[in-house]
Amino acid sequence: MNILLVDDEAIDLEWLRRRVAGSHLNVQVVGTANSGFAALKILEEQHVDVILSDIRMPIMTGLQFARKVRELHPHVQIVFISGHEDFGYAKEAMQVNAAGYLLKPVDDNELHEMLESLSAKLNRQREQDRSMSEALSLVSQELLLRWFQSGDAGAVEPHIRDYLHPLLQAGATVAAIEIDDLEWRVAEEERANTARRIELLIAGLVADRALGTLLMSGNSRFILVSSVPEERLTAMLEELIADVRGGSPLTITVGVGQYATDLRGLHDSYRQAQAAVSAKWLLGKSRLIRDGAASSARPSLAESDDEVVDRMLEAILEYDLVAIDDCLLQLFNRDVSGSRKSEIYDLIIRITSKLHADLQRQGENLYELLQWESHQPVMLFQFETMGDVLSWLRRRFFELSELLYAKKQRQKRKLIEEIIRYVDDHLEHRVTLKEVAAHFDFTPNYLGHVFKEDTGQHFSDFLNERRMNRVCELLRDPLLKVYEIAERVGYKNIIYFNRQFKQAIGMSPGEYRKKHKI
Repeated sequence: MNILLVDDEAIDLEWLRRRVAGSHLNVQVVGTANSGFAALKILEEQHVDVILSDIRMPIMTGLQFARKVRELHPHVQIVFISGHEDFGYAKEAMQVNAAGYLLKPVDDNELHEMLESLSAKLNRQREQDRSMSEALSLVSQELLLRWFQSGDAGAVEPHIRDYLHPLLQAGATVAAIEIDDLEWRVAEEERANTARRIELLIAGLVADRALGTLLMSGNSRFILVSSVPEERLTAMLEELIADVRGGSPLTITVGVGQYATDLRGLHDSYRQAQAAVSAKWLLGKSRLIRDGAASSARPSLAESDDEVVDRMLEAILEYDLVAIDDCLLQLFNRDVSGSRKSEIYDLIIRITSKLHADLQRQGENLYELLQWESHQPVMLFQFETMGDVLSWLRRRFFELSELLYAKKQRQKRKLIEEIIRYVDDHLEHRVTLKEVAAHFDFTPNYLGHVFKEDTGQHFSDFLNERRMNRVCELLRDPLLKVYEIAERVGYKNIIYFNRQFKQAIGMSPGEYRKKHKI
């Protein structure tokens, strides 16, 4: 039994803590607070069964504190402690359904008797809850699950109705719990064992927290029927998600429906919970989702999206990864929360189809480059969230951009090698940029740009360098006259030839032969 102690007097608070801790009962003091505000903060973080509180405290009185506790945690038992002069508060204490009233100075026997009585009361309540849960046999659980899944809220078995009736009196809800990524992160032969281990973990946590009745709805999904008040249930389900995250290799996502006080409302709550947990593929996994409803707008590849895809193709061809990511976010950052997976995948297929068609006009095949087995990204159907889908698309389009960039670089290098080979083969025929460009079916400006971008050298400088290298080779033949060499490499004016050679080599052709003893 978890106990919270509240008193603005430090001495009284410590006395009370020691007396409670020294009792022979199985109790645990989970916190002490010197004000109602501090106590409410502890209640947010700790599971508390019983509160022992002074009734007279400054700013927030014990009664004001109790009313707030009743709103947030109606099942918590509250015992007030007060002096004789405050006994008039007893009547008001009854109005907030206090479980007891002790007078200061508190007698140890009275305190222990009160705690023992509350412990027995809580045990009886837990036993009753357990009995109700156990009364719901496996067959009954299957019938309850079938009723939830049916389209008729009124067609419920009498004993199922008897089970649900006390829950609905205080208000009950349905939560759908789903194991994330089980299908694609766990090998098929290990899937059943992994699901079973997580099922036992969830069942244990649900039982420890008395959250309600847990039903198995499939290999990776569970249904929880709970009458725990909404705010407390939210906090406890958040704790459940965190505990599973820390205690298993996979995470869980929980969808919660609206609270109901009749069978039809609970039936609707089930559908709302299922819709909520199914929305995780858009909203994210390992979290609590309440609102599964959204607009029914069907995403389509609008005219403006065509422009975005065009920009994305340009970014892919330019190897601009940042721009690719920006375009993807622009395409999918829209109001698609009500759309089914198939509709979003249809949008993705239309986007990739347009990219494929545009690339085909440039002689490329998107599906062959990325080695997709068919003209549809089937891999996407394994993912459970929009974040996973976008992450996969981002990686594949980055990969596509890298492949095209590498291919472009190889093609460019091959072109440059062919240009160099052509120039070397035609040096003695007075080769020019215009002639080379015409041979390779480019404009002179484009070929000059490509050549400079790849080699870092202007084509004219390269051409002159290759020509002078050829002149040096020819000068090594003593049988050739200088004017004959000049004519062979395209120079008609011997004086201009000598000037060009000296400018490139740093000496005249005669000095070059003399230096090399030719």
